[in-house]
Amino acid sequence: MELLKSLTSIYGPSGREDKIAEFIMETIKPYVDEISKDALGNVIAVKKGSGQKKLMLTAHMDQIGVMVTFIDDDGYLRFTNIGGLNPYSLLFKRVVFKNGVEGIISKEQKAEIKELALKDLYIDIGANCKDEAKKKVNIGDFGVFKSDFQDLGQRLISAAFDDRVGCYVLIEAAKRIKNINCDVYFVFTVQEEVGLRGARTSAYSIEPDAAIAIDVTGTGDIPNCNRMAVKLGDGVAIKIMDRGFIVHPKIKEFLTSVAEKNNIKYQYEILEMGTTDAAEIHVSKTGVPSGVISVPSRYVHSHSEMVDKNDVEAAINLLVHAIEEF
Repeated sequence: MELLKSLTSIYGPSGREDKIAEFIMETIKPYVDEISKDALGNVIAVKKGSGQKKLMLTAHMDQIGVMVTFIDDDGYLRFTNIGGLNPYSLLFKRVVFKNGVEGIISKEQKAEIKELALKDLYIDIGANCKDEAKKKVNIGDFGVFKSDFQDLGQRLISAAFDDRVGCYVLIEAAKRIKNINCDVYFVFTVQEEVGLRGARTSAYSIEPDAAIAIDVTGTGDIPNCNRMAVKLGDGVAIKIMDRGFIVHPKIKEFLTSVAEKNNIKYQYEILEMGTTDAAEIHVSKTGVPSGVISVPSRYVHSHSEMVDKNDVEAAINLLVHAIEEF
């Protein structure tokens, strides 16, 4: 789990993915034939096959976070969200900025919990005044949530599994594949959390014949949750539909047949809220048949997301066999 631990610990909010991009490029380089970074910051690694068909695989490098919008006279920071944030999950969580400065998110004392909004929250970095705070951070600085990687045995907890676990799956697949009949593009995208922007530009330049995104998905196995046919530990999830797109039937059937043929435990996913890079890729240029391999995750978009080791391994196995049989 050391690679996954490293991936989740590296700073990389949407729009500021340079550190995680450098790490991924260095890590995947021995297993591919070409590697580059495009103008927007996407990392594109290519493993050459026959050259007749192009298969695009994506996982996004960026993570959710916050941006400083105002510093008051007492040195408290007001902020906006980078990606989807629930104000109720932010209270008393720790934030770390690129330069290592840390702070705690709290709420105005008189703010009503039942009507809590981002405008009621602030970050305390321990400064006594505005001038002292500005020596540490400034307007426009990005912060991410601090969380220790924890191995609970069968389950793992960390911030940024969305979607560093997808990046992990891509890197492991690049290591393990042996025989391929197409050119495989491993694409680590930027700015997914703020509008699938890296997927849009990379798909336009690659012009793939098919695409598979690897991302996390929610589960329906916690107390009194909205019902969803995905359970932690029940295998990799093969998406059928989400809010952004409907999976191409041939890709869904292909992934299902690969899983069944290779005895890979799987479950079907219908995600009513949220989407992935595939939503942009599938309408790129004249259209790209696209699908999604999902890693079930509890507490998505929090500082402590949870995944199951067997589900992660099943995702890697499914992707490897899918690449080799494409």
